[in-house]
Amino acid sequence: MTSEIQLPKVVQTRINRLAQATGRSPATMLRFVLRDGFEAVERSIEENAVADAQFASGASLTHNDVMREAREVLSQAKTAASQHPITMSNFTSRC
Repeated sequence: MTSEIQLPKVVQTRINRLAQATGRSPATMLRFVLRDGFEAVERSIEENAVADAQFASGASLTHNDVMREAREVLSQAKTAASQHPITMSNFTSRC
């Protein structure tokens, strides 16, 4: 179903600004705004711009880097746990 509505100029301007910032069409941005609201769409665009800038500056990690670091932490925790096992006598003596 297709319908035509006349949006106030201020709303059209806001939608056009969002479309220009994202490289999407105004019609696409209107669908996002109708679904999520202006504030949520604007916040999402701002957060994505910050994330893009962080990634471009090298201030972020790739998925593989994060997974490697996570595996290292888990390996260290496993080694520490095997060297210092928790027993009931250790637990009850601390309570």
